Amino acid sequence: MLKNNIELDVKTRCIEKKIVQAQLAEDIGTSGTYVSRLIKHPEKIVNKTFIAIMEQLGYDVELTYVKRNGD
Repeated sequence: MLKNNIELDVKTRCIEKKIVQAQLAEDIGTSGTYVSRLIKHPEKIVNKTFIAIMEQLGYDVELTYVKRNGD
């Protein structure tokens, strides 16, 4: 199981940076629709097979975000 709430994480960081998802999408060269689809379906961000493998081995997956220096 993916323990992170990707949608909440992205929305929170957008608020912190004072940008909207549409601007985020433009900044990374993709559409707002695509970004929205990804954050609402985190299995598209983290490979579903990888999650299944780790679950079978007895693990959940949790992403850790580390702020880069200078940002």
